[in-house]
Amino acid sequence: MKNELTNDILKVLYTEEQIRERVKELGAAIAEKFAGQRPLFVGILKGSVLFLADLIRACPLRADLEMMAVSSYGNAAVSSGRVRITYDIPTDVRDRDLIIVEDILDSGNTLSFLKEYLNAKGAASVTIVTLLDKPSGRQKAVTADYVGFPVPDAFVVGYGLDYAQLYRNLPCIGILKPEVYEKPDGD
Repeated sequence: MKNELTNDILKVLYTEEQIRERVKELGAAIAEKFAGQRPLFVGILKGSVLFLADLIRACPLRADLEMMAVSSYGNAAVSSGRVRITYDIPTDVRDRDLIIVEDILDSGNTLSFLKEYLNAKGAASVTIVTLLDKPSGRQKAVTADYVGFPVPDAFVVGYGLDYAQLYRNLPCIGILKPEVYEKPDGD
């Protein structure tokens, strides 16, 4: 169904049904790894919210949940390379098994920074779960422990991922038309 959001999508990469099935698979794998433990899920705002909500429901574990907010993109289409925490975890993470839930692993700057930061705060372990992996954009040597889907070197939106705070509410993941994010200022 076409609407003002889907009109800006060049191509759908993953449908709502494909995402739902993959999230169930990831949840089962994570639940198996952490069976009998009480991990702390750490969702990275804002992009991971939809993925995190579905993932944690797919993990039949005793688990805690916290959120962090970091910024490296702003409203740009590429990372600035500089990561800053805009909202930190209020919970003591010392000796806890953490599961970072992120929307996309692209440059690796954010996840590399977060893994170092949380390890320095005394986490027992840091597991990275990302919905999407874009290896072509990697600048830091970081890999995810669990990956939903690979994506090509394109600007993707939907299911939590945005461009200038738009498109998060698309139920699918698609490639954004370049003319949307290449518009000159003021258009």
